[in-house]
Amino acid sequence: MTQKDQKQHNVSTGGTASHIHFLVEKARDGSRVAFADLVDLFQEDLFRMVYYRTRSRMDSEDIAQDVFIQAFKNLSKLRETNRFRGWLFSIALNRIRDFHRKKKFWRLSATSDSGNKIDQPDSGIHANPKALDNLVKKDFWKRIGSFLDKLPRMEKEVFILRFMDHLSIKEISLVLKKHESTVKTHLYRALEKFRACREIIQLLEEETR
Repeated sequence: MTQKDQKQHNVSTGGTASHIHFLVEKARDGSRVAFADLVDLFQEDLFRMVYYRTRSRMDSEDIAQDVFIQAFKNLSKLRETNRFRGWLFSIALNRIRDFHRKKKFWRLSATSDSGNKIDQPDSGIHANPKALDNLVKKDFWKRIGSFLDKLPRMEKEVFILRFMDHLSIKEISLVLKKHESTVKTHLYRALEKFRACREIIQLLEEETR
């Protein structure tokens, strides 16, 4: 088996906790090859997470790259290897918040007639069709976004982390630095509002027909 084939084999079969633990341990010892395998395992999920929050392919690529760089530099600080995914997402969330703070500053600094279209998402989404196949359905996601914007900040963040980023309650607790019981409370409240939103339920029913 060639090195390339071995790498592909690791990625396709290496999503288990034991394999991730092995890769994190090797990467923590300085192995760039092991960390490259971790990037292969998580880059799609991470890119999708960032894109949900920026709606910009170019910015998402830049942020995701920065997250992996920061993760590699700070991997020695991660004591529990089974928390790697949640830890990685917590770095991403901080970078996303920095991005939005800078974006807000740029918006306030820009003149009203500058003509900059900094708020518009990319129209040519093609970075990863598998990860973004549903994002091209603009009307659907526009309405989902409208619903999420009406939620309190914590309910919105928990809902997105659980159902769009597919993090477990334990991982969300790590990312947000909140007790699991607190996460569950916010998630329950968000779900109640989601179930009460007939427009969203109807859209989901149409998507599954």
